[in-house]
Amino acid sequence: MLTELMIKMPSEEPWTIHVPHLIIDATFGFLITLLLRKVYGLARVQSVKVKVTLHIIFLVVATLLWTQIKWITLQWLYGNWWLPMSWFDFGTWTSASLTMLSTWTAFYYGTKIYLDNLEQTQKAAEATHLAKESQLKMLRYQLNPHFMFNSINAICTLILKKESLQAVTMLEKLCDLLRHSLYTDPLEKVSVKEEIAILRTYLDIEQCRFADKLEVNISVAEACNDLLIPSLLIQPLVENALKHGMRAEQKMVITIAIEKTKTALLIKVADTGKGFDENKKTKRGIGLANCEQRLKLMYGNSHRIEKGTVKTGGAWFCISLPINGLQQ
Repeated sequence: MLTELMIKMPSEEPWTIHVPHLIIDATFGFLITLLLRKVYGLARVQSVKVKVTLHIIFLVVATLLWTQIKWITLQWLYGNWWLPMSWFDFGTWTSASLTMLSTWTAFYYGTKIYLDNLEQTQKAAEATHLAKESQLKMLRYQLNPHFMFNSINAICTLILKKESLQAVTMLEKLCDLLRHSLYTDPLEKVSVKEEIAILRTYLDIEQCRFADKLEVNISVAEACNDLLIPSLLIQPLVENALKHGMRAEQKMVITIAIEKTKTALLIKVADTGKGFDENKKTKRGIGLANCEQRLKLMYGNSHRIEKGTVKTGGAWFCISLPINGLQQ
């Protein structure tokens, strides 16, 4: 259309040449935009300065190429193999090509930004729904009759033993855990220090239940304390170990280690329980499944979850989160 307005209409070109040339012109223009779309995608990973420079180079090269194609095909339709362009023709045709490709580039990036924003909005809405659902399922999982019965029974035992102070302490910890589960925003990130604090509250309750059958070792690198992670991220891993890994009449040791590398935060949970049965499909439970889905929506493909069985017995999990998304 731009070629039609700027070049074709003012000229006295016969329609037998005018229409075929317009079709050829539009076809090659479309193919060039496909090529530009490809090279723009390749330049996306570069720094801003390099990206801008590459886009200008690609646009100029594409403009000159399209101009030459227009001129050569027009000469071919007239039956000429080659005639040199005048400076006026070169300026007019190149201006039309540059205007058209620049407009297409602006439209391409405008559409891309709109679609990216729309996708991010949809993902955020899905993440909100999943996180809330995860929180409710996790709360239900924590409040199942078995857990509540054993926790309250342990507190009652302390009262019967006239260890009232310890019973009150354990009841307060149970209240703290339930309060945190009820009132913490499922999308809110908390510092590693806060996450470990609520995890210790949960472990204190379980310690009351299992007594000397449970030993927990927690190691957190000093540099990790202020990094932000999704709330209630580690607790499902520990709960899974207690529910599926505990052996009758055998002490379980759970080790939690949090450290960071230059690019990632590593959260490791290992136990000395049953481990994974390689011959059966592993049951991850509600907490673990929702944990994985939350991380996938929040971090995409930049996070990693690994698991395995220790040769000496027990299971291990490792969550790797990108360090650049955890700063305050």
